[in-house]
Amino acid sequence: MIKYIGSKRKLVPHIVKLFDRLPGVHTVLDLFSGTSRVGHALKERGYLVTANDHNRYAFHLARCYVQADRERWQPQVDALVAEFNRLPGRPGYFTETFCQASRYFQPHNGARVDAIREAIAGRGLEPELESILLTSLMEAADRVDSTVGVQMAYLKQWAPRAFNDLQLRSPELLPGAGMALQHDALACADLGRFDAVYIDPPYNQHKYRNNYHVWESLVCWDKPEVYGVACKRVDCRDYESPFNSKRQIGEALAKVLSAVDARYLVVSFSNEGYLHEEDLRSMLAHRGSLSVLSVDHPRYVGAQIGIYNPSGVKTGTVSHLRNRELLFVLDRERTVDQLSLRF
Repeated sequence: MIKYIGSKRKLVPHIVKLFDRLPGVHTVLDLFSGTSRVGHALKERGYLVTANDHNRYAFHLARCYVQADRERWQPQVDALVAEFNRLPGRPGYFTETFCQASRYFQPHNGARVDAIREAIAGRGLEPELESILLTSLMEAADRVDSTVGVQMAYLKQWAPRAFNDLQLRSPELLPGAGMALQHDALACADLGRFDAVYIDPPYNQHKYRNNYHVWESLVCWDKPEVYGVACKRVDCRDYESPFNSKRQIGEALAKVLSAVDARYLVVSFSNEGYLHEEDLRSMLAHRGSLSVLSVDHPRYVGAQIGIYNPSGVKTGTVSHLRNRELLFVLDRERTVDQLSLRF
């Protein structure tokens, strides 16, 4: 799966273990699904998962990893991956924007992205199959990028991986049912009743659409106007989320907590977020019985690489490489203390 700020890759085993200890859980809503790592792991475990995210690239990832049924799609996916891997590069919008006007990818790989994306667009594929191929293309491009882990900047010198040739791979599909949705989280009351809801919202100033604008443009294929050194989509200028606002995040999260319809709420939040642990305890405790777990966690990949400006020049020193991920487990019907919620 793609590199992603806030990724729960290291936390997934803990999260799955936690859900396994919640009695009576079969249906799960992942409200801010991102890369769908959590939703994919829960589906693999046997839960009926609905994955939701308002970003278009995240919706395609969810349709691939949560909704698509391997038994239905795998042969077609393998055949199309093999076919598209044989396509020669044809430079177009992607190459001009992300290889020449900026330096996210080397031009030979940008030309392959252009050719494959046009081929996907020209096939008129069924929606789930299209999402699987778009996921394969995003992941292939991610393996040969030259970024600091987010798409607000690219490296001044090429990353070693950027010299590799772009190669599609079949995503790791799972058998069985699931659902992918693209709704604003604040409209979650319309999504229905679930046994449990996993809530992992943005928690600071990092705007996911801005951080991953290349993927948004790649899946939408609307070839938008761009601005700045980073060549961000022009709609990034107007994009605002209350979850990225220190002033608004508390009210926005409280609205979500009131609106979701489930017995269990599992809220994931970093100790680097705008809200502190005590803020969240206070927000949740009156809604039911609360348990809080803490997991030591490495910071996102950009922190491992360093701090760079939009031109890819290293400008500062990272203060720390680890943080704490807090998992708040709210049971609206019984005492959580009766559960063994320990890692």
